[in-house]
Amino acid sequence: MTDRINWFPGHMRKALNELKDRMKLIDVVIEVCDARIPLSSRNPELAKISEGKLRIIVLNKSDLSDPAQNRLWEDHFRKKGTPAISIDSIHRKGLNQIRTVAQDKCAAILQKARDKGRIGRPIRAMVVGIPNSGKSTLINSLCNRKLAVTGDTPGVTRHFQWARTETGMELMDMPGVLWPSLGNARNQLCLAVTGAIRSEVTDLVAVASQGMSLIHSLYPDLIEKRYGVTYETGEYLSREYYEPFLEAARMKGCILSGGRVDEERFAKLFFDDFRSGRIGKITLEQCPL
Repeated sequence: MTDRINWFPGHMRKALNELKDRMKLIDVVIEVCDARIPLSSRNPELAKISEGKLRIIVLNKSDLSDPAQNRLWEDHFRKKGTPAISIDSIHRKGLNQIRTVAQDKCAAILQKARDKGRIGRPIRAMVVGIPNSGKSTLINSLCNRKLAVTGDTPGVTRHFQWARTETGMELMDMPGVLWPSLGNARNQLCLAVTGAIRSEVTDLVAVASQGMSLIHSLYPDLIEKRYGVTYETGEYLSREYYEPFLEAARMKGCILSGGRVDEERFAKLFFDDFRSGRIGKITLEQCPL
């Protein structure tokens, strides 16, 4: 990407400002991350605001990420003191683990409530995460009915709202929020490729060409099989990545009149391939060993 991405709409600042006040209403924070980018999808501002609260990390979209990496990331976060669970909220896989871990983490809080005669007091959890991480889909799946608005573009949820699950948990959904500085260039690329940042504020072709090179550096066989192209050896940005992108576009028939490559059309096709899992199960951020 030629320029740093800066996407921090006003509603995100408002949400962060309100979030701190609402922390006193909840027992545990369920932090929804994208399993394909377990680090870049963690908002450091949320970590500061929720400091001192019980926390569960949910690695959502695990059906699209590398299963071996999912296990490594779960172990990584657990060793740092926070339970981590790989889930697929759309197909409702791993949801029982969330309930079990939440009950375990909040056992002392619930016992204290029972001692005061508050039998059946629900666990109150705040569901947080960056845009398009699948928070609202998770809430709908936990509640077994559609309560929160969902979509495949970032910024769908704009207001705080409560929902109650069939197992007695109360969930607060909050807008997906990024932060003013989105980290280094690789962090920004990961956020853009996975769809956490609106495409309108990025250079589609730059993100797609660099993203394809990044994926090839991690899973070369998948890119070569899907698009029939190869790259030079080396890091994803230290080699030629634009020409292989153009070659892949030609292989997929993205051609304009006069033989010119329809770069934007292929960029959109590539994003759709990656985000739907058609390229393969991919984790863009490999767990440190």
